[in-house]
Amino acid sequence: MNLTRLLTGLVTIIAVLIALSILAGAALGQPMGVSYVETGSMSPTLEPGDGFIAVPTEVAGPVEPGDVIVFDAVNLHGGGLVTHRVVGETESGYITRGDANPVTDQDGAEPPVDPGRIEAKALQIGGNVVVIPGFGTVVTGASGAVGSLQQFLASTFGTRAFLGTQGAVYLMFGFGVVTYVLASLAERSDSRRRDRHTSRWTGSITPQTVIGAMAVVLILLVTASMVVPAGTHTFQFVSSEVASENPSVIQQGTTKNVTYVVPSNGPFPVVGVIEPTSGGVTVSPETVSVPGGETTNVTVTIQAPPDTGVYTASIREHRYLALLPTGVILTLHGIHPWLPIVVIDVLLGVGFVVLAVALIGIDPIRLDRRRHPVPLRVRIRRWFK
Repeated sequence: MNLTRLLTGLVTIIAVLIALSILAGAALGQPMGVSYVETGSMSPTLEPGDGFIAVPTEVAGPVEPGDVIVFDAVNLHGGGLVTHRVVGETESGYITRGDANPVTDQDGAEPPVDPGRIEAKALQIGGNVVVIPGFGTVVTGASGAVGSLQQFLASTFGTRAFLGTQGAVYLMFGFGVVTYVLASLAERSDSRRRDRHTSRWTGSITPQTVIGAMAVVLILLVTASMVVPAGTHTFQFVSSEVASENPSVIQQGTTKNVTYVVPSNGPFPVVGVIEPTSGGVTVSPETVSVPGGETTNVTVTIQAPPDTGVYTASIREHRYLALLPTGVILTLHGIHPWLPIVVIDVLLGVGFVVLAVALIGIDPIRLDRRRHPVPLRVRIRRWFK
């Protein structure tokens, strides 16, 4: 095999995986392997639009002062994900500040960041954040183009099926099918343009390449469907001297129950594991099985501290497609929270590849000149025999 072609293929695959990771993170609002900043609060470390490698907290290790983290803010910028540096630690949580900001986030209205609200750490080598310049600008443009395409298709066909994450799945697989069909059609048109004395063009398009690319897309989308709806949920409450009917006000030293809803977010059943990530919080039940298209309620009991003031409590939800028995999922989760996702991805990926090979086969599509070419419609019929 030509070494240059092999290296080019590897670089292309890596670039596609990074691009898909960035697009998923941008569209779904979660750090998905590669993320980026939109403001200049981290300048000069990260300029607006710069990307960085977001390492999930499950594998990133303990957070220490000097780390750049992605956390779920309560009040900062109206809430949502924020990328700032840890500059201190207290009993209530971490103190954070943007490198370009003169004061810490906690000098404002943001409470200390408890570990449960930390989504990821920025990869650092030698104490320096690994920066991908300008990636955010590319992602924003691509994400906007995908969103515009989804809106166009939804309005054209009069259905919302093209919108959201599920709509992205349809677009991805539709793109893969169309690409393969066009490649097949190119065989005939390219061969006709060849010189009549040329018996064969050595180039070929392998079904393995198409199947592998679509399997990667499937795994990324399935992983996103489990990771994105999960994550940390924060409850902000006031420890008050008097009781109140307001659910966000708890009398000091007492407890109050809050309902947390776990939806399936689609037609497939899911298994959810909900764990407290801050002190003074209990969850019942900690494990739920949610049928497709339905929701299940979980009771979160919050204990108010003896001192009055504003506090935060947090829980973390882990979500898995119920493609394995619940007991197996829970056993794998007990070993590591990401292990059920890996096993489910492997099972789906292998199953998809086996099915695709059975339908398509593994013979390459050779772009050569044939006196009696086989029509594409005949090939498609043969795939399904």
